Amino acid sequence: MKVFWILGLFCWTQFLWAQKTMQGQVIDYDTTIPIAFAKITYQNKINYSNWEGKFTLEVSDEGKPIFVSYKGYHDKSHYLNVGAKTILIKMVSNNTQQNAEIYSDNQTNLIVKKVVENRSKNQPEKVLTTYEYKNYEHLLVTADPDSISSKIDTVIKKRWFRRRKVEMDSSNYKFKKMVEKQHIYQTEKVNLIQYNKYGTKETVLASRMAGFKKPLFEYLGLNLVSYSLYENHLDILEVSVQNPISPMGRKLYAFKMIDTIKIQDRTVYCVYFQPKKLNSNKLRGLLYIDAENYSIAKAFFRVYGVVNINATFTFNYLSKYRIWFPEKRTFTVVKGNNSEDLKILGGTIKFNSSIEGIGQNASDRMYLKLESKPYDVKINENVIIKQPAIRIEIPESSMSKPEKYWRPFQRDSIDPRKLPTYTNIDSLSAAENIEHKIFLGRKIFNGYLPIGPFDIDLRTLIKYNNYEGFRFGVGGITNNRFSEKYRLGAYAAYGLKDEGFKFQIAPSVQLDKETTTWISASYTDDVAEIGQIQFATQARRFKIYDPRPINISTFYSHQTGAAFIESKFFPKTEMFVGVARSEVQPLFDYSYSSNNTLLTQYQMTTAQFSVQWNPFSSYMQTATGRIEIDKRYPKFAFQFTQSFDQLLGSDFEFSKIDFRINHEIKYLSGQETSFILQSGLVFGEAPLTHLYSIAPNNLNKDALLKRITIAGKNSFETMFFNEFFSSRYVSLQARHTFNKVKIAYKIKPQISVVTRMAFGTMENQEKHVGFAYKTLEDGYFESGVEFNQIYKGLGFTFFTRYGAYGLPKFEDNLSLKVSYILDLGF
Repeated sequence: MKVFWILGLFCWTQFLWAQKTMQGQVIDYDTTIPIAFAKITYQNKINYSNWEGKFTLEVSDEGKPIFVSYKGYHDKSHYLNVGAKTILIKMVSNNTQQNAEIYSDNQTNLIVKKVVENRSKNQPEKVLTTYEYKNYEHLLVTADPDSISSKIDTVIKKRWFRRRKVEMDSSNYKFKKMVEKQHIYQTEKVNLIQYNKYGTKETVLASRMAGFKKPLFEYLGLNLVSYSLYENHLDILEVSVQNPISPMGRKLYAFKMIDTIKIQDRTVYCVYFQPKKLNSNKLRGLLYIDAENYSIAKAFFRVYGVVNINATFTFNYLSKYRIWFPEKRTFTVVKGNNSEDLKILGGTIKFNSSIEGIGQNASDRMYLKLESKPYDVKINENVIIKQPAIRIEIPESSMSKPEKYWRPFQRDSIDPRKLPTYTNIDSLSAAENIEHKIFLGRKIFNGYLPIGPFDIDLRTLIKYNNYEGFRFGVGGITNNRFSEKYRLGAYAAYGLKDEGFKFQIAPSVQLDKETTTWISASYTDDVAEIGQIQFATQARRFKIYDPRPINISTFYSHQTGAAFIESKFFPKTEMFVGVARSEVQPLFDYSYSSNNTLLTQYQMTTAQFSVQWNPFSSYMQTATGRIEIDKRYPKFAFQFTQSFDQLLGSDFEFSKIDFRINHEIKYLSGQETSFILQSGLVFGEAPLTHLYSIAPNNLNKDALLKRITIAGKNSFETMFFNEFFSSRYVSLQARHTFNKVKIAYKIKPQISVVTRMAFGTMENQEKHVGFAYKTLEDGYFESGVEFNQIYKGLGFTFFTRYGAYGLPKFEDNLSLKVSYILDLGF
């Protein structure tokens, strides 16, 4: 009997020794995206990968294959590598089914349909009259020190015609030691979330950012992930994606029932969703759906692509109101299948570039993590929201909370690296003067260089055009160090070719700080390009050069006195109201025929109203003004100009209406599509100087290489200067920008395809004397491709014109230009 037990124990030991547990993952061969719930067969036993494509397998015989199958992919037979610790199975898509879609089964489809139909009964904003809660939010950039090797590597550098150079690389070791003591970066925020019938508003109660005495307002408004899961679109990394439980969700996503479980003693369906199209890097995830009221009890979202994104939402069931209310959000970003760096908080963070493993650099282990948790929840109490159109408000008091305010949140944290992060980064920031550098960078981005109480206007220093030649000048505006209520702007310039002085002076008084309302007066003696399309509310952005005027020779001089008000009084708008009187003289061969009289110079008295309306954007109210933090499209600009005949000697009476729509569509892949629809109409009699030339940017020369100049951003690159003029026009521009293409080291062009078109007419054409031009009744068309930022901001563009205004000589229809894009990192 003893021998029997000994033999039995020996056999059982051999069995346990021969069988081992292995971890594996199933991924797409081309995209490295995990394949969820693939069927895995081993030794006649069936298993399935989870929603991350991962699985666990008891392996008893390494010589036996693993069979994997999934709809849309070739079946895979995988043999284990001897001694392997993990299993990675790459599935190849079936080319015959590339365009095939994955469909939901009827039962799951019916459940999701009920989720969509019951959104109004489950969304807190629809069910509750009011709610209010405080929310603690912690964002950090960090790495797990245990995942980083402390080994000091040996690096061998090859050198031409010399012996190899051996160096010691201790960067991984130093990086590990740093992240053992502190995080790489972090910021904290306590905010008050309020909802009533007027909408939802966030008020920042406290905030602090490592390295900054006062937090950067833009980052306090950064919306990395949505609060609500019931809107038609979800915000993920500032990009809007279609919600799987929106009315369009069932057309875009396939749903699969995984399990039925219990959460807070309530029966919940676990449903997996993924894009219907195979090999798509769009949203995937798990939805935990309440079996009784079909609301979301929990959710996991994931995106694979340029970055890999994980988002987790947990909810708490409020039995009194029969809804699931937000309990916690967690959001993690790591680098995806991409060789580019991901910029977070103004710095460059290097993440792992492949899902399969980790690169050799320790910094590949870095990740961004956001956690937010509501507390002090109040339901259906009296909630008063001031200025509900402002999404975020930041009182001055929120930026200077003492250390004792943060101690309760620190006690709740078991992270010993949290406090040292502030101490170390604050010291580094002070030593490197980072806050001043960011302040300086913002000023330069808007075209100013601060020197004491003055901001020098960088645009006034040097310019060039065909009329003035080189134009040298100096100008600027006073800043807050001079006065917060008063400011004075001025410039003076001199053109070498026309030998003329130009100047402007513009004093201003602030009427209201909160709405950034200023009343100003100005006097200008200068020259201007004819036929400009310019909105008074147009945002100012600094350009080292303005490429179009370089080759323009048709200008007019003007002496203009003006008074105007600029304000952001109404939410989501910027307004300009002004009156002006100008004396105008064309500086080219042109006269306007009026009542049998040729006017070679004339006076104009005008009133102008201009408004920029961004209805879908979100705004932040700070102590220093209002900031657009979440730029959403479309955006609308409207401008009305009225000229009064005989008022203060005015020679013209006309009405001018200008309208523009800007629209941009951003994708999680990093690509972008944009449209600009613009129109202008003039009613009455107006001189050519104040009509429309629709931004041409091509030299009238007979050879392609002689026409090479600098490309504009939204100009017509094949249209010759002064070729077309209109009193009424409409134009449309469409652009699609792809991700950067890595051709070689540091050569990564950004490719865009562009199409532009314009239609126009000219009223009273016979009144414009001495200047030849064409009109646009038959429509002007051009298309091309841009290779921007090939190397250090330089690139080139290539366009061709076609249609009714195509030229007989093929070469004349082509345009080749140099492009330059300055990236200041802001």
